Amino acid sequence: MPEREADPAEATTLRSTSTDGFGIVPEGFVPKSFSRLLAEKVAAARLLLGADVDVASGSVIRAVLELTALEDARTWAALGTLYDDAYVVSAAGDALSRLGEELGVPRPYQAARGAVTVILLTDLPGGRTELALPRGARLLTAGGHHVALDQAVTLTAASREREVPVVAFFPGREHNLDPARPTQRIDRWNPADPALRELFEAEAEAGAPLTQVLHAEALSGGEVQVSDARYRQILLAVPRSIWTADAISLAVSLVPGVRQVQVFDGRGGLDLNQSIFGNFGFIERVFASGRDLGNPYYVTVLVVPTPAAIWDGPDGLHAQVLAVIEDLRPVSIFPDVVQAQEVSVGVDAELVVRGIPMPGGGPATVNASRAAAELRGRLHERLRRYVDGLPLGEPVRVAEATWALMSEPGVVDVRDVHLVRFPPEIGVQLPAGERLQHLDAGTNLALPADQVPVYLDRDDLQLLRIG
Repeated sequence: MPEREADPAEATTLRSTSTDGFGIVPEGFVPKSFSRLLAEKVAAARLLLGADVDVASGSVIRAVLELTALEDARTWAALGTLYDDAYVVSAAGDALSRLGEELGVPRPYQAARGAVTVILLTDLPGGRTELALPRGARLLTAGGHHVALDQAVTLTAASREREVPVVAFFPGREHNLDPARPTQRIDRWNPADPALRELFEAEAEAGAPLTQVLHAEALSGGEVQVSDARYRQILLAVPRSIWTADAISLAVSLVPGVRQVQVFDGRGGLDLNQSIFGNFGFIERVFASGRDLGNPYYVTVLVVPTPAAIWDGPDGLHAQVLAVIEDLRPVSIFPDVVQAQEVSVGVDAELVVRGIPMPGGGPATVNASRAAAELRGRLHERLRRYVDGLPLGEPVRVAEATWALMSEPGVVDVRDVHLVRFPPEIGVQLPAGERLQHLDAGTNLALPADQVPVYLDRDDLQLLRIG
């Protein structure tokens, strides 16, 4: 029987079944696809069994080849997953958690969330017409659990009872507070919270409590860990040495109550980021050229707290940050923990709305309606996500605020957009009785490096109006 001449196409397919282009490559791991594996098996069958073998769709041999190719594809996919799970940039789920544990940073838990009802018990003293409770105002339980308002609320004689969302200050399942347990019932305000000064002053003037906090439903979500995307962001920021500013920055950023942190080391004594680094012997000199280890050296740690954080006190955020840094700082290097200055920012604009049911009447009637209040609530949330997400020193841009407003379904135009600053800059004179500084139309709000913007979401100021 004469020897059969090999098909050039089949020979090419068989020669290319090596790992060239597949498996571990410079770009990562590339698994073979099912179609590629099936083509290889069909070529091998024709080479071994003859060119006339029936490998058409529906044949027995074709079915066997498809089954084996499918199993091989699963094996390649499993190998790809195994390879990806070995690196922080590509691992997912439990594999990412295991890598984090090896780095010494377990996957954090989220904060439990729920709602409480705040009731105004009596009329306000001293001619007051409203009682404003800011977002972040702290509440307590009899067991010492800390909870914060997740939304600003204003109590008046016409609106004495309001349901307000709350969030646990500390993460974890142990803060899924259940009102059925007396020690976990949210029923009091934190007397050490300076954000509640207006409430405490009014109660002192009245000589009796003005509010009551009712907690009916248990908080939930504390047992949920952060997403892979957020956890991967944390792990990628983990430095490989504790003798760096990045190590301090990461440790401080994980403290409950810290929204942002920056470490300033202008002289380079901590992280060696100066031109002389690499040009001298480390046996002879330590850290930086000619530094005296007998004298203290200070590094500025600028911290932006969350609205619910309390800065001062033995259990305040300042003390917690110092405790975390204590085990990381090098010899004779001390942190100067500074609270960043927060600048409240609002957006004054006239909105043109289409497709959202609104009551008839003039602008005053429309803006006082429930539909308008719900729309403003959604817009306030969009603006808060933009403004509160800005880093230290980043300006608040009118174009970004306009884009946030225009992204809301039903808003077809935004007119006369002004940024509003509260409190105003030092030296700016405002008309008597006014505490808001309206910037010129189209003017961005520039901030220095030690200031951070915070969105002012008080709807009673009527900054957002439907035209």
